[in-house]
Amino acid sequence: MDKRKNNGGNSTKAKGVDRRKNEYKTALASSSTVEEVEEVIKVLKKQAKEGDLAAVKLFLEYYLGRPTQEVLNTNVNIDEKELTKEIIDKIKNTISSEY
Repeated sequence: MDKRKNNGGNSTKAKGVDRRKNEYKTALASSSTVEEVEEVIKVLKKQAKEGDLAAVKLFLEYYLGRPTQEVLNTNVNIDEKELTKEIIDKIKNTISSEY
């Protein structure tokens, strides 16, 4: 029987912390010292400075965070200025004459 059909509209995905990843994080934390982590960061930073593109990307993503996508409105060809009554009338006339 498919469990998804009878779940009352609730998600079948696990909620909270993924236990598998949590085990790996715990093992990593218990086997690494702060000095070792700092050493790894220094190696990554050195590789980034030497031009390794993957290292640059990884270093900046962790240091600055992933960049957000910017959405540009390309449908309007008006500079960012206040619309005056004259401009609004021109737009209305253009639309009404074309359609």
